[in-house]
Parts: sequence; C-alpha cells; structure tokens
Amino acid sequence: MAGAELVPAARARSPALTNALASETSPYLRQHAENPVDWLPWGPEAFARARAQDKPVLVSIGYSACHWCHVMAHESFEDRRTAELMNESFVCVKVDREERPDVDAIYMEAVQGMTGHGGWPLNVFLTPEQHPFYGGTYFPPDPRHGMPAWTQVLQAIAEAWEASGEEIRAQGSGVAERLSGGARLVPSAEPLQESALEEAVRRLGDSFDARHGGFGGAPKFPHASAIEFLLLRGELEMASKTLHAMACGGIHDQLGGGFARYSVDATWTVPHFEKMLYDNALLARAYLHGWQATADPDLRTVCVDTLEWALREMRGPEGAFYSALDADSEGVEGRFYVWTQAQLRELLGEDADAAIAWLTVTPEGNFQDGSGGSRFPEPGLNVLQELGPRPEQAVRERIRETLLRAREERTRPELDDKRLTSWNALMIAALADAGAGLSEPRYLQAAGACAEFLLSEMRDERGRLLRSYNAGAARIDAYLEDHAFLIEGLIALFEATCEERWYLEAIGLADEMIARFADPEHGGFFSTPADGEALIARRKDLEDSPIPAGASSAALGLLRLAQLSGSEEYERQAVSVMRLVYEIAPRHPAAFAHLLQAMHWYFAPARPIACEVPGGGRTRQAAR
Repeated sequence: MAGAELVPAARARSPALTNALASETSPYLRQHAENPVDWLPWGPEAFARARAQDKPVLVSIGYSACHWCHVMAHESFEDRRTAELMNESFVCVKVDREERPDVDAIYMEAVQGMTGHGGWPLNVFLTPEQHPFYGGTYFPPDPRHGMPAWTQVLQAIAEAWEASGEEIRAQGSGVAERLSGGARLVPSAEPLQESALEEAVRRLGDSFDARHGGFGGAPKFPHASAIEFLLLRGELEMASKTLHAMACGGIHDQLGGGFARYSVDATWTVPHFEKMLYDNALLARAYLHGWQATADPDLRTVCVDTLEWALREMRGPEGAFYSALDADSEGVEGRFYVWTQAQLRELLGEDADAAIAWLTVTPEGNFQDGSGGSRFPEPGLNVLQELGPRPEQAVRERIRETLLRAREERTRPELDDKRLTSWNALMIAALADAGAGLSEPRYLQAAGACAEFLLSEMRDERGRLLRSYNAGAARIDAYLEDHAFLIEGLIALFEATCEERWYLEAIGLADEMIARFADPEHGGFFSTPADGEALIARRKDLEDSPIPAGASSAALGLLRLAQLSGSEEYERQAVSVMRLVYEIAPRHPAAFAHLLQAMHWYFAPARPIACEVPGGGRTRQAAR
C-alpha cells in the first residue's frame, strides 16, 4: 500500500500545524523548515501536545552533513502524502544530534538495543512520557533489501498505538534505567597498575591492519585518540603507519587539506565525504605529535595543511570555528571532490601525466557509484590518492593550484555554520600545540581568539557555559564534554603562551565541572549537569564515539591541573573516572583511548613546564 491510502480514513485530520523549525539556529533543523511535516524542536511543547492529543512522539535525529539524512528527507519528509500520515498519527520532533548529544545518546542506545545497530538518521517512537518503544535508522520509501517502507512503519506504529497505547506506555516505563550508559557502573577495587596500558597496546596490535594502517576493517575510522595513545607509549610503528596511510588515501583531501569523517573501505580510498571540525582538530594534533616523535616532515606538512584548511574554510568572523562541511553537493555525495582522467588532462596540459601517476587516477575510476549508492551521470570518477611517484615540489604546487581553481567553480557542499563549544575547544588545543611546536604565532593568535570568544560569548546570564552559537545567539546549557574539552584547550594554551588568564579560566571551569557534573556516590562524571533538563535517564557516556568521551577528557584535564596546582581533589576526581572503567578500558582500547592517555599521564613522571603557575601552584609528582 502506498500514498494516500495509508492515511487512516476513520479519523478526522488534525488542524494544520506550523512547522516550527524556521526560527531555530541549527542548520540541520532549518534544512527541514520547508518540509510539509509539522516538525517541532525537542522541548516541553512537543510532549505537552502529545499528552493532550494522546499521540506517540516520532523523534527523528540527524545532523546537517549526514548523507543518509538527506536521502530520507528527500524521499519521505518532503513527500506531502507521507507527511500527512506523520502529522495525522504522531507529534513529530526534529533533533540536531550535535546540539543535543544527550538526547541522541539515550535514544541511540535504545535503538541499538532493539535492532542491534544504530546510525543516522535515527528514527525512534516515544510515549508522551519520553519512553522509547520502537525505532530504527534509515527507512526507504518502498520496501527494499528486507527493509519495510517508511509508510508501512508509520502505519503499523499508528495502529499499534490505537489498539494498545496503554500497554505500550506501561512497558516503556521500565526502560529508563537501561539507558543510563555507564551510570550503573561501580568503581573497581583493583589497584591501578601500568600493566593495564601494556595490555591495551597489545589489544590495539591485535586489531591493527599491518597492510593498510588503522584498526579493524571497513568502514575504517581515523581513531586519532588511539594514535595519540600509541605515540605516548612509544609505539611508533603502528602510529606512523596509520598516519601515513590516511595522509595518502582518499580520506585526506589531497588538494585543499583536511580529512573526511571515515573511509567506507579498509584502504582509506573512498571516504564518507563530510568534513567535521572535530576530526580535523584531533588529527591535526595527532600529526603534529607524530612529527615530534618521528621527525618525519610529511607528518608536519599534513598537520599544517589541516590547520590551514580550518583557518581558511571553517573560521567565522568572530574567531570561532564552524562545525562541518556536507558530504553532498548537487544532491550527490562526493561530487565536489572527484575527477575523471579526462578532466585532469584537459586542465593540466603538460602536467597531466605526472598528476595522473601521482594521484592514482585511472580511466575506470574508483568511485563510479558513490559510497552511498548515489549514481553519477558520468563514469570513471576518481577519489584522489597520493599513491604514485611524487613530482618535484614546483610541479605538485602547480597541479594543486590548477585543480583547486577548477574545483572552486563547482557547487560547494553546504556549510554547517553553528559553533559548538566542545569542538572549538578541540581546535584551540590543536592550534595551541601547533603554535608552540611549530613556532607559528598565527596559530597561537587564532587559539587565543577562539578561547576569548568561548569564554565571553558562550555564557548565559549566570556566567555558565553554553554549547551552541549561531545567528548572533548562544543557546543550550553546556554538557560535560564542553567543559572538559575547554579545560584541556585552556591548559594547552597556557603551556604554549604562559599567559596566566588561561590557567585561571581552566581552574574556574574545573571547579564548576566538579560541582555540577561529578557523581559523589560512584565517582566519575555525568554527561549532563545536575541542574540541567531532566530526561528519562541521566547518563555517563564513557566511550569515545568518535570524539573523546567527556569523562575521559575530564580525567586528563584534571590530572594536568593537579600537576600544575598541587590539588589532591583534582587528582581524586580524575582517578574516580579511571576506576569506573579500569577493568574494561584495556580490553577495548579503541573505545577508551582518551582515558588510556589519562592513565598514561597518571603513571608517568611529572612533566615540568616553562610557565610560572599562578597562586603558588607547583609542578609535582602527585601521590598515588
């Protein structure tokens, strides 16, 4: 059955509502402002409406650069007959997962528990009390590959609610405790030992791809935190192999710099083309530290190219950084980045043969069908890779300049121009480390300007940190990751500049983070503040996915502050995080790599710095 036949005939349609997303500042929400779906943003109005109308809530979660989010929007949410069915039977809510990681984490865990997998778009059906009872990810407009059509799902859920709404409500009320993440963990009583880090290195070695670099198979993610952990432990072979493989692969933009989010294959060839600020901040820092550990100039070059891309394409006029570049342009994933051999010959003339060999461009191409099934009108498209012989530098520069000029004439991917505190904090740390390590004052100036913006404009009337900024306004209470990443960024900026204010700001944020996020009963930190919006569960998110877990960042930042300040309380709070996952983290190092870095710092001798610590603080070896 399809189309209007699926709209329940026995019920009169609700009065037409107004799609409420046009006034939102999230680019993802605004992408859906013209849908015929009566979307509401997440908030009390949606759930009050659901209770008043006795309807389930359909929550659809995604983000602006998500390819499959666009596909489902075009196929279903822009279709008027599908929208009529959604509006008739549900209160429909759109959520930007980047603005609301708390909402996303709860319902991602719920859907993974129901289906065994997750992803975006995430579509989950809730009772008016916010309890999930059914969900999934992408649903096609027609039955396909064993998946039901979206309209079939809507029809089945509407009929089930009509027949058994009270029973569904009763069953849903018991699910909240299971969605609290690591909040149910109790601290380990085992003594913390450095041998746990040796086990983690062995486990990473077991999953290491010795041929192509990286860990595991397809799809393959950069795992910057795992690379950083290996560098700290002196495991240069795995780290260096992975850094080089990514730098040469299609996941790395060989022309403009920066990295895509992940590779759909095991060889780093075909990426999922969205470029995220967080990936590039983490990778720029990893490449810097890789260069410092190995003196390999290629790693230094990738660090610089990545930071220059961010400063050129992702920096707002106020000094903060935008969130992402879309995977799609002209409705097709990757179109902005791919080339045919004929295009290179036409553009490059006498340099064409050198470019074709260097960038591994073949007549048949490596990307004919697109990574997400999108069909290109022309055959033989290539994602550029640096796998062939390098021309001399002058020729490489000519090739890059010529192809970049031609690429700039294409339709650019859309920009998600919201600024997120946590992701900007990651970029502050990368710029500060690079500014000091490369003796580049521009990077230090950019890091300082970004920090100034976050500490001034990203505050509410009480002086508390906010998460998201766009269109001249900051909104949404900051989460643990916002506080923790900013503490790490400010420490890096203090160590790079010796400016007292960055240290003092880090101390103030640390005290606030402990007061509002720490768990006095079991230790560690909740992902949301005690005085924040009450959801059905207050979670502790402990795994890196893919950015570092806020709790792991809190542990590392507090250990560094304990060393600088001499505060035993900071160390105690950091150790409480480690104890929650001490027996788990070494067995799953890719998921806990940032916490493993914190454990390394805990066991390592105190590292002296050149800056004088304000307030009588001292560099010290903390008591164990």
